[in-house]
Amino acid sequence: MSFEVRNESDYSCIKVVKNRLDSFISPELKGELVMLSNQGVTNFILDLAACEYCDSSGLSAILVGNRLCEDSEGTFIICNLSSGVEKMIKMAMLDSILLIAPDVEQAEQLLIKKAEL
Repeated sequence: MSFEVRNESDYSCIKVVKNRLDSFISPELKGELVMLSNQGVTNFILDLAACEYCDSSGLSAILVGNRLCEDSEGTFIICNLSSGVEKMIKMAMLDSILLIAPDVEQAEQLLIKKAEL
């Protein structure tokens, strides 16, 4: 498997364990996001700590997760971006629509703050 899923009471954390989020991994990630969403998960944290490279199919998978959360009035957060992945996200101008946290702990804090609103 290309990622690990940790289910918590109010969110799922998906950790990509491969160093590339590309056309080999993206369909599997999209499928997992859709399956979890269909099971009622509305909040996701996507941990990209191990990921050093992301191509357009990887960005597409990220956007699928973001759309699923928006549709269910949930929150989608990506975190632990390498400089290469962050550069790709900024080049695609997705940094203006995606919620980005420095690490998983701060992503969890963002979810807690949002729940308190």
